Amino acid sequence: MFNSFSRSWNLVKASWEVLKADRELLLFPFLSMLGMIAVTIAFIIPLVFSGLLDAIASGGEVNQGQGIFGFILLFLYYLVSYTVVIFSNTALIGAAMMRLNGENPTVADGFRIARERLGIIIEYAAISATVGMILNAIRNQDNLLTSILAGVLEFAWNVVTFLVIPVLVVEKVGAFDAIKRSGNLLKRTWGEQLVANAGIGLVFTLLGVGVLLVVGVPLFALASATQSGVVVFLAIALIVLALVGLGLFGSALSGIFQAALYKYATEGSAGDYFDETLVETAFKPKRG
Repeated sequence: MFNSFSRSWNLVKASWEVLKADRELLLFPFLSMLGMIAVTIAFIIPLVFSGLLDAIASGGEVNQGQGIFGFILLFLYYLVSYTVVIFSNTALIGAAMMRLNGENPTVADGFRIARERLGIIIEYAAISATVGMILNAIRNQDNLLTSILAGVLEFAWNVVTFLVIPVLVVEKVGAFDAIKRSGNLLKRTWGEQLVANAGIGLVFTLLGVGVLLVVGVPLFALASATQSGVVVFLAIALIVLALVGLGLFGSALSGIFQAALYKYATEGSAGDYFDETLVETAFKPKRG
């Protein structure tokens, strides 16, 4: 466990060096978050006016028309959400790739890269939305075995598609070819049967827990002691902002690391910012 955390912390530090050189990379996950908020609000409105939200909330019966409408709306929500997130990640990873190649990217460069691949991004978002709907349907069977199956399939999908966005950025292939290329790069570089090793997500998960326990709980307790609704609201807002800030940094650093992994898989070097040993241990053979 200690070795995993140490490796993950070193990944954070290496990715942070890239982020320090281009702090504007933080703008991409921030805009992605704002986009997701806007999309969610936009899709809640038709749910409210259709009466479907009230039926679900009250546990009432959903008629066939509402069911079909809800299914279509859910798929569209997945599609638009994935498009927003993938577009932002493409801009982030595109700019990060420029930095790893010794260039000096701007926010405009990132958005240009994403705009040039918009059609492929929507195609990949449609595939991801379909996979998400299938996994969601399997998970909602209220069965332990199907829940486990959904978790395994989701994990496998996340591993296989880990390098899809860097592939889209550099190789400009179609979405299906990018998925195939991502899987092949991972197998060729890290072996046939592999699992993800501890990464940046581990550090930020632990940091999030630490913020809640060390800062969040005491702050909320102190605010509650004042018996002031305003103070409690401000305390909650500060805790949420801290967690959101951590999430933004984690997303930016993860995107940078994806760019470094792709560079290592295709060129044999991740650039000056990353120690090759760290990149080599990003994935490990699955134990039989």
